Amino acid sequence: MIQVGDKLPAGKLQEFIEVEGNGCSVGPNTFDLVTLTAGKKIALFALPGAYTPTCSAKHVPGYVEKAAALKAAGVDEIWCVSVNDAFVMGAWGRDQKTAGKVRMMADGSADFAKATGLTLDLTGRGMGLRSNRYSMLVVDGVVKSLNVEAPGKFEVSDADTMLKQAKELLA
Repeated sequence: MIQVGDKLPAGKLQEFIEVEGNGCSVGPNTFDLVTLTAGKKIALFALPGAYTPTCSAKHVPGYVEKAAALKAAGVDEIWCVSVNDAFVMGAWGRDQKTAGKVRMMADGSADFAKATGLTLDLTGRGMGLRSNRYSMLVVDGVVKSLNVEAPGKFEVSDADTMLKQAKELLA
């Protein structure tokens, strides 16, 4: 499992782009993690799935609500990563009103989840291999904090915890 001090694994994530611009076309766009994290401070949180109860009612809304405070604390971008396709993540982002606040990043084949060692097997619940629920503060591609939830919990990967860590680590 990835640890504090480790570099994020090389790989790609996808994001559904609503408006063409900045070299991105409308629809799913693929981004290289090494390139995308270079020189940036990113509050990344991951969760088991789009439209699921805790993810939709608590996890994403908390980061949307705290987006301005996180950016004021020095965070450049906030990412939500889930094992869903870019179309689902784009639709969920519209529903959650994440535009301009949280980038909804798709890990469609769970490659990122596998590479970090933060997978969650929900096959028994009909959801297959997913991402564990966690958050991490990433600076220039290096993990500075990591908050992994116990199974079925939502206690340490929330936006308030990330904001506290961002204030401590980015000050």
